Amino acid sequence: MSLSEMSLMKRLLTGAAVAALAVTLAACSDEKKETAKAPETSQTTGETASSTPATASGTSNETTAATTETAAAPAAAVDVPSSEGSVDMAEVLKPGALPDMALGEANAPVTIVEYMSTTCPHCADFHNKTFDAIKTKYVDSGKVRFIVREFPFDPRAAAAFMLARCNPQDTTKLTDAAQYFPMLSMLMKQQETWAAAQDGREALLQMSKLAGFTQESFQACLTNQKLLDDVNAVRERAAKEFGVAATPTFLINGKRYAGDMSVDTMSALIDSML
Repeated sequence: MSLSEMSLMKRLLTGAAVAALAVTLAACSDEKKETAKAPETSQTTGETASSTPATASGTSNETTAATTETAAAPAAAVDVPSSEGSVDMAEVLKPGALPDMALGEANAPVTIVEYMSTTCPHCADFHNKTFDAIKTKYVDSGKVRFIVREFPFDPRAAAAFMLARCNPQDTTKLTDAAQYFPMLSMLMKQQETWAAAQDGREALLQMSKLAGFTQESFQACLTNQKLLDDVNAVRERAAKEFGVAATPTFLINGKRYAGDMSVDTMSALIDSML
């Protein structure tokens, strides 16, 4: 390995990435996540309140009827989140530095482009709790086309994206969606294992071996300067042209939404566009 390759590997995987992760945790936006989850909280609160027994001493028919009516009331519908602005989807969908990783029909009525960072806990929360249900309900039924794009906040996130993009059998070639999404899913499910590990290289190497990488192909992937440049170019374009500043950010049919979403929240948003 040349000195330049060693330098690149060190920047991507040394303990410096752990310090950068602290920035990522703040940038993921706890406030936005709580806003997106608010409809769920309201619904739960409403259900709890309706099941609390009356404490008044009176037991009039009027009071009993009111209590029964409250208990029988349906749960409030989930609110559709407000967008943070508009984007030109024709521009969003133009080819970028890397081929899009997409699932679903190209002519689906709703297109979702998610910008994410592999070290962002809110992105992991979305992919571990929401993504599969949305895929089954909307992508597999032809209603949604879902595209994932890279927005790494730190060097270790960039390294993970590079590994997801590399074909483990031939690192000179890029993966397709059938290979990319399972690798991404594994990274998100095991995020706590590798994202803040003291030895980032070893942690990611062990994860990559599960996907078919050898030590040699792992090293070849992470010393591919062009691939790293392309991953960073995807992020820079999102920030400059589409106003992406936090992860996850979703561009959906010309509107921008930032923050994690529950299945119910994203379902309500998609349904409002169908």
